[in-house]
Amino acid sequence: MDTAAFLRRIGVAEHSAPSIEGLSELHEAFVSTVPYESVQFQFGQGGSMDPEVVARRIIAREAGGYCFQLNGVLAHLLTSLGYDVTMHRGGVQTATRPAVVDASHMVLTVVLDDEPWLVDAGLGDGLLTPMPLQVGATAYQEPFTLKLRESELVDGWRLDHDPRAGLVGMDFESAPAAFTDFEAQHQHLSLAADSPFVRTCSAFLRRPDSMSSLRSVGLTQTNKDRIDNKIIETQPEYYEILADVFLLPLPHFTSADRDALWRRVWTQYENYLAAQ
Repeated sequence: MDTAAFLRRIGVAEHSAPSIEGLSELHEAFVSTVPYESVQFQFGQGGSMDPEVVARRIIAREAGGYCFQLNGVLAHLLTSLGYDVTMHRGGVQTATRPAVVDASHMVLTVVLDDEPWLVDAGLGDGLLTPMPLQVGATAYQEPFTLKLRESELVDGWRLDHDPRAGLVGMDFESAPAAFTDFEAQHQHLSLAADSPFVRTCSAFLRRPDSMSSLRSVGLTQTNKDRIDNKIIETQPEYYEILADVFLLPLPHFTSADRDALWRRVWTQYENYLAAQ
């Protein structure tokens, strides 16, 4: 990875020795400039999980990533800067998916001065900054409140998310994991027709005081005092929002690619309406 280029891409001018202040700055800069997205999976070709390949695409603004890609790159970046990083097997609970730990989510922890911290840039509407890995730890990270406790599923941890978020919570094992532990899930989630990341084109971006999410053509802006929703009805507006709100200009897309993706996301919305 070109560490200097990546730091410029996320707006961090320089980074000295590892510290909680430095880790927090890196985490917030990462999640507020690199979108969580499944746009890359809409053409049936999947997307690389290799941190160096993903980092190059992020620097070129061709793509963001999802959990394996984003946390894989973040782990690579932090390690290159001298942080003590460990990967863990996790799983996310949503309104339609039960709590399970099946390596469908990658979680990171970082140890600083003998104290562990939860680091996760791959939840979409998750953490803005790291949380101390302590039972009962609560963090108000506007507009969400997040809480940590012992997992009821595994020897590990449970992150309970804010009721207004798109996910209910996330469990992960205390035991360390290897990067290869996630390869099978990545193959399925990035390529399979029944994968939620293939079925629905989505993008998320975390900001210091808000959360933006896009599912097919439905845009949601979650703020401290309100939630705003709208349907994007034209192709030019769709790509304007991807570029301006989600920082995803897709410079490598041809006109044919843009037409094909627009037809696909609108069909996804029509299918959603038909199922209601």
